[in-house]
Amino acid sequence: MILIGTGGNLDSSFGTVYRTLDKAFELLEQRGCLIEKCSGWYKTAPVPISSQPWYHNRVFSIKTEQRPQELIKTLLGVEADLGRVRTVKNAARVLDLDLLAYNEEIINEPPETIVPHPRMHLRAFVLYPMSEIAPDWIHPVLKQSISELIRLLPADQEIIKE
Repeated sequence: MILIGTGGNLDSSFGTVYRTLDKAFELLEQRGCLIEKCSGWYKTAPVPISSQPWYHNRVFSIKTEQRPQELIKTLLGVEADLGRVRTVKNAARVLDLDLLAYNEEIINEPPETIVPHPRMHLRAFVLYPMSEIAPDWIHPVLKQSISELIRLLPADQEIIKE
């Protein structure tokens, strides 16, 4: 299963975070990524904690012939096409698209291609929505289930199911 995490906390020229993600889905499909399953929305406090607006996050699965390296370039291209400007790490954004998992593959080709995502197991905004669409997924490096990873999350992460 190929899993993508998405989120944002700023409106774009397409409108709200929700409308921006709708447009991202359209662009991804045009670029060879078939959207399969999609979690509900979760509203989450910024990580690390800051004065930014809260984020709206979800996780979705896709089918594609693209290999991970090419898929990451596709995701970055869609972000840029929809107005994402990268400034400083963890800055507010109109859209974030992260490759979380690519089947059971383990890839360590920094800086861009690290699969599974190196911090996904530490993020409530990834694990909760992911548990909706891939409840049986096992982290290929840590060998832990989604429910185990959720149980180990730091208690300070605020998350609300929308």
